[in-house]
Amino acid sequence: MSKVYETVIGLEVHVELATKTKIFCGCSTAFGGAPNTHTCPVCTGMPGSLPVLNKGVVEKAVAVGLATNCTITQNCKFDRKNYFYPDNPQNYQISQLYYPICRNGKVEIEVEGKKKFVRIHEIHMEEDAGKLVHDPYTDSSLVDFNRSGVPLIEIVSEPDMRSAEEVIAYLEKLRLIIQYLGASDCKLNEGSMRADVNLSVREVGAEEFGTRTETKNLNSFKAIAHAIENERERQIDLIEAGEKVVQETRRWDDTKEYSYPMRSKEDAQDYRYFPDPDLVPVQISDEWMEEIRSRQPEFRDEKKIRYKEEYDIPDYDIDIITNTKKMADLFEETIALGANPKKVSNWLMGETMRLMKEHSIDADELSFSAEHLAKLIQMVDAKAINSNVAKEVFEKIFTDDIEPESYVKEHGLATVNDEGALRKVVEEVIANNPKAIEDFRGGKEKALGALVGQTMKAMKGKADPASVNQMLRELLK
Repeated sequence: MSKVYETVIGLEVHVELATKTKIFCGCSTAFGGAPNTHTCPVCTGMPGSLPVLNKGVVEKAVAVGLATNCTITQNCKFDRKNYFYPDNPQNYQISQLYYPICRNGKVEIEVEGKKKFVRIHEIHMEEDAGKLVHDPYTDSSLVDFNRSGVPLIEIVSEPDMRSAEEVIAYLEKLRLIIQYLGASDCKLNEGSMRADVNLSVREVGAEEFGTRTETKNLNSFKAIAHAIENERERQIDLIEAGEKVVQETRRWDDTKEYSYPMRSKEDAQDYRYFPDPDLVPVQISDEWMEEIRSRQPEFRDEKKIRYKEEYDIPDYDIDIITNTKKMADLFEETIALGANPKKVSNWLMGETMRLMKEHSIDADELSFSAEHLAKLIQMVDAKAINSNVAKEVFEKIFTDDIEPESYVKEHGLATVNDEGALRKVVEEVIANNPKAIEDFRGGKEKALGALVGQTMKAMKGKADPASVNQMLRELLK
């Protein structure tokens, strides 16, 4: 009888915090920029330079800790993690080992209708390293210190996950919490959220953990899921062949969908941690902590409950709208300007989602204002424009955030409400389409649609289809 194996997974998630300046100096944290332009003596590790802690980093770390049900370490401090690597200018990284800022948290995830908690061992603050750029033409490596000193939090989970699906659910939950807080944009493709996967397998029912490996270089949910499945199968194959799993760090190659060993954990170097002598301990008073707590937003789970109670929209719409803070904010701001929730939802779920797909952009990149969407809905309600014109105008709102009223006026798109002019066109359409009139009077409802279409064409789309339909029926009685 073949053995059944269980996968045991824990994650180390690095998140770049969305502060304007670095953790220990005033250099910009903006993504991109020419190499080594966002640098100074502190973040390039020049002798005699001294770090000064960015208060915003502490506040964002505490906010994430509170939102993930952690205990906040109100007296915490920084430590030096000593190692040599070309992108590490000081030959040490300022991190937290002994007194991390947050401990013993948990978040709830749901997979296939089943809920469970994933425990968080700790969250600590640290600085990012620089970036090595390998040039194959000159067979050399160049170093860019723009990222050096960018503030990070590392969220270390307990080994509570048992499948790739649970890992993705956990990461999505973390990402949403952090995005709702405004603590980070969590863009995996830009490296502002990165995950290392610690994975082992054991026979179902066994109490002892198997030997774990750590897989690095994972920058998308797809890569994480594939790396987990790949590593699980690799370890099971080794065990079935009577071989041992080696405790090591592995690097995932997303193109080849293959992982290879980087270094053994057996001879991992001693980082010789000791308290950083240049930084004073961080003291977080009860008052400061409560002030941070008071600024916590309404998170997705709470929004979903409230939307269901307050707005008459389907659960599917609620799921999509609350899945990003940007979309939820847009929805609520448009309603606050007097628009009907169901109509706002329809515009977001319909035209907005269609155009996002067409332009290959995420919800976070939406740039149009709630004011202009609310105005558009108001114009449709007032029959100032018809639904086809509204879609045309919305495309311009979506791409250029134009003011809809001015745009409609400039381009002559307003609905013609002159009943006399409309009656004249309808009468001409009736006179020119005897076959359609005969079909309609013979009980073929579709014939009326053709007549409405002819009228709209003659009116260059500037009529209200409902009014055209009504007038045709009256005149054909």
